[in-house]
Amino acid sequence: MKTIDKIPTGKIGRTGKLVSTGVKIGGNYLKYYGKKAFNPEFSRDELDEDNASDIYDGLKSLKGSALKVAQMLSMEKNLLPGAYVEKFSLAQFSVPPLSAPLVRKTFKKYHGEYPEELYDTFATQSVNAASIGQVHQATKEGKKLAVKIQYPGVAESISSDLAMVKPFALKMFNLSAKDSEKYFAEVEGKLLEETDYILEVKQSKEISEACAHIPNLKFPKYYENLSSERIITMDWMDGIHLSEFARQNEDEELANKIGQALWDFYMYQIHGLKQVHADPHPGNFLVDNENNLIAIDFGCIKQIPDDFYEPYFSLTDREKLNDKEFFYDRLYELEILNENDTDKEKEFFSEMFHEMFTMFSTPFQSERFDYTDEKFWKHLNDLSERYSKDPELRRMNGNRGSRHFLYMSRTFFGLYNLLHDLKAKVDIQNFRVYL
Repeated sequence: MKTIDKIPTGKIGRTGKLVSTGVKIGGNYLKYYGKKAFNPEFSRDELDEDNASDIYDGLKSLKGSALKVAQMLSMEKNLLPGAYVEKFSLAQFSVPPLSAPLVRKTFKKYHGEYPEELYDTFATQSVNAASIGQVHQATKEGKKLAVKIQYPGVAESISSDLAMVKPFALKMFNLSAKDSEKYFAEVEGKLLEETDYILEVKQSKEISEACAHIPNLKFPKYYENLSSERIITMDWMDGIHLSEFARQNEDEELANKIGQALWDFYMYQIHGLKQVHADPHPGNFLVDNENNLIAIDFGCIKQIPDDFYEPYFSLTDREKLNDKEFFYDRLYELEILNENDTDKEKEFFSEMFHEMFTMFSTPFQSERFDYTDEKFWKHLNDLSERYSKDPELRRMNGNRGSRHFLYMSRTFFGLYNLLHDLKAKVDIQNFRVYL
């Protein structure tokens, strides 16, 4: 893969790159409307593919939070056209890495030494490049290590990057700029945390130690003396990405074993620790040759306050969900409804979120849930498609729900998709034996 010798770090350089991307997208629309004029039945598929490619190509050269947003959107399989999901999902695994000279320069800037001065061996060619940093293999005192180096300028450009992608997000999710600030503040705060590698090492150690007793789950050891604000050194963990394992595995019992470890890991964090690894994409998990699940990235951890946890999870109880008075009270607590809503808005959003909570809580209604259940996935897809195209919703203010919904929803739908890809059946309450 072609390497990158320079990343635009200033606001002008990064904005210029996105402006040039915008010009390409404008050209794509002109081409589309030209063809549409001669053939009214001409599909948008080609337009979506061209736009997705141009947007991704622009973001991958910028790295950082702009590319991270694309990675996050790639997990929203029911919100975006397939061309965008397919192209943006490359942000999980297939991003051009920094060149060897830029790696050495960046390492020296962050750590005060060149990598070869700190480790016995250090491979300047990365083994994995993602949105915020890339990973290199190293050794020291006989230990095989993974060294994650943050891309230059990422932390400093988060605010300006989000300002650039904000108009796109507002249009996509039908949000008003004024009332959506709490959501953008939540995203910005989490992205800033992800660039703080001292915090990540602390979170990694705390959660891996707290979850160490869960079977079939492993974590790397982290080395604080070889880490800093922009560099993390941890044990090298041998294994294949979870998505690759899911593609090649044909053993149902093994799929259930890995799926159960994944489910128990998440439920234990949520209900036991009241915090959760909120970045459940397959690039953050490996499966080793002994069929253990390995969690390798704890940059994005979502704290779950009690005033959100209690009303949110109370609605997994179908009796309470279907109690109209109880349900309405929880909608106000969760900031889905507010006192200024019209009767029409209250009726529309209460019905919409009742359907959504019904769908979300479906796995919790069974002792054992099969994540290949086509009825469940059809319900999920139909619901997402219906509301994404609902003209009534487009006319209403889409700013609904506590800011905590952002990463909790991302966590659950990411987790559900991983379990679906695994074709796993899991015991829903099994995690409680580890609390």
